[in-house]
Amino acid sequence: MAIRNNRGFQPRVEKKAAHRINNLIRVPEVRLVGENIEPGVYKISEALRLAEEFEVDLVEISPNAEPPVCKLMDYGKFIYEQKKREKMLKAKSTQIVVKEIRFGPQTDEHDYEFKKKNAEKFLKEGAKLKAFVFFKGRSIIYKEQGQILLLRLAQDLEELGKVEALPVLEGKRMIMYIAPKKKK
Repeated sequence: MAIRNNRGFQPRVEKKAAHRINNLIRVPEVRLVGENIEPGVYKISEALRLAEEFEVDLVEISPNAEPPVCKLMDYGKFIYEQKKREKMLKAKSTQIVVKEIRFGPQTDEHDYEFKKKNAEKFLKEGAKLKAFVFFKGRSIIYKEQGQILLLRLAQDLEELGKVEALPVLEGKRMIMYIAPKKKK
């Protein structure tokens, strides 16, 4: 079946299955494994007959072996459990979020306290913190003040996070990374 789009007809692309099953296996002999079966080399017709007898699928699990290894199993159930396992692994893996806080070299006390509160909130949420001082124009001559500001922030956040990278000047930015401490 073809689908019409704005460029003319395009052939429909079928999704290829991960494994060859039943009649899609095109070899004369297979090495058969599975429950309630004597492992060994069988003719494909005999293997398909056994699969039909046990009311399961013949699934090619190792096509590069000589002869290919096939297993008798319920393929639908196998795919369902595989997707479920992948979903569980994905749920367990965590995304690392990096939050940024920007200072100027001459940030006053009130602004510093406000940004420090935000930094505390980010670290409590489990996000990594990227604190940086941005130098505009000739303010680059105050790079010592920027470094002092970032080190002060690191000292104030000592209970919540640990410094991954000390302040480093990159172009017009002095950057420092703070990672949240592991909860016990």
